[in-house]
Amino acid sequence: MNTKNNNRLWQLMLFILLSITSVKAQKNDDKPQKEDIAVLDFDTRGYNFNQQQAIQFLINELIRIGQYEVMDNYEIEYISKKENITTTGCFSKTCLSEMGVYFKTDKMFTGSLQLLGDRVNVTLRLFDVKTGSFEKTLVKDFLNISGNELMMIKITINEMFNIPNDENTVKKLTMKSEFDNTVNNPYKLILKSDGPRIGLVGFSGVAAEVIQNKPNEGGYGSYPMMFQFGYQFEKQYLNEGNFQALIEFIPTITGLDQGRVIPSISFLNGLRNNVNGWEFAFGPTFNLTKMAKGFYENDANGNEKWYLESDRDLFPNKELSIVSRPDSRGNVYATAGFLFAFGKTFKSGKMNIPLNFFFIPSNNGARFGLSFGWNGKDRYELNE
Repeated sequence: MNTKNNNRLWQLMLFILLSITSVKAQKNDDKPQKEDIAVLDFDTRGYNFNQQQAIQFLINELIRIGQYEVMDNYEIEYISKKENITTTGCFSKTCLSEMGVYFKTDKMFTGSLQLLGDRVNVTLRLFDVKTGSFEKTLVKDFLNISGNELMMIKITINEMFNIPNDENTVKKLTMKSEFDNTVNNPYKLILKSDGPRIGLVGFSGVAAEVIQNKPNEGGYGSYPMMFQFGYQFEKQYLNEGNFQALIEFIPTITGLDQGRVIPSISFLNGLRNNVNGWEFAFGPTFNLTKMAKGFYENDANGNEKWYLESDRDLFPNKELSIVSRPDSRGNVYATAGFLFAFGKTFKSGKMNIPLNFFFIPSNNGARFGLSFGWNGKDRYELNE
């Protein structure tokens, strides 16, 4: 009886084992087999680029995509020697069909890199050996930017196989109007963006009061909002990733609209995002201002009033606090401040249009305003 039970147990275990094996085999049979593909040649004639590097890059990219069983260079070299065949210059349908038979592949992959005028043309072609026709062909144009050829090929092959590309990188390599970075302007170049700046400047605090006061009270009899005109000298000395590092020198003249000449010079360091154009900058600013020493004291009506130091005899036997402030009756001095600016640069073809807000705090009242301008990029080698 025990022997019978043992036999039945073994039979059950054997049945279960065979069932599991059968299911695994069925799953393996149902799994689709990848088609074989080979890259024999890539046409770079007329373009200064390493052909073998392009071929190996295409092989690596096809492996990365994972849709095919990719034949490597060693296998291609072995079969070529064995069959005594040459793989170079094989771009036609006839040649690709013959080579597909020799290498026993389902697909052949080829293409070219050509310079057409001021554009680089990348062509990729997927050939079906069985039908003897090109299954897919994709042609894409890029800016002629040396050193980015592999990225151009990568973008094209991604597009062919519906793999998303980084939109910012594609724009940098295809659109002239894009913001500069190391993709479309190699690191060996410093970029210059010089151009005029105009804007509106407002004054607050004591500065606004002095501007509005009558000349006999140390003022200018003007309105505390003036136009400003100048010129911006800008160099982009670092240009990595999504940001540019800037240094700017901006001489300006303020107040010409009201018959005034207020010169100033600003030295700024800043950062600009070369994806969307947002930027900020900061640095010292210097201007020429008439300053005078004096004191504040109440007049006969009890209102606080500014007096020059020479008027101290009006308040005998009184301790006065002497300070300096802007005054049209004073002497010209160079004064310093610190400027903060932020804004955005807009693109129109090769033209840049910066629009910035700025703020300069001071004990005598802040200056603030809006300025805009235009410029086009220029470039020169670092070793010049």
